[in-house]
Amino acid sequence: MQPDDNTLPVLTPYQQIGGEEAVRALVRRFYALMDNLPEAWDVRRMHGEDLSGSEEKLFLFLSGWFGGPNLYVERFGPPFLRARHLPFAIGSAERDQWLLCMRQALDEQVADEDLRGRLLQSFSALADHMRNRADVASPAASVQQL
Repeated sequence: MQPDDNTLPVLTPYQQIGGEEAVRALVRRFYALMDNLPEAWDVRRMHGEDLSGSEEKLFLFLSGWFGGPNLYVERFGPPFLRARHLPFAIGSAERDQWLLCMRQALDEQVADEDLRGRLLQSFSALADHMRNRADVASPAASVQQL
């Protein structure tokens, strides 16, 4: 059977977003939000004062993760994201703050609603996987349970 010549090539998320410049813009906006939103303070303070190194690494990672050039792996090897984040205490609050920034950056930078939803779903699963500590119940919640 001959392939259907009318079949359109499947575009990667990297291509759908708009390539390198669009991925860079998404990452820049993400870190600007993290740097400025008071509700993202816990996740922001895990980073150094200068966010440029983190910004570059996230761009390199997302380039490959979105189906574009595998820049992170070429420079640093396999990402081993969870292992690389083990020095940082990441619970549900930090996950949610990270996702708050990424959700807003996606809303502002990715026009395609379907793509935005798929990316957010993937980011949510990834962010949840990064949790490496149990959530601590507040004393008030413990008292209410008694």
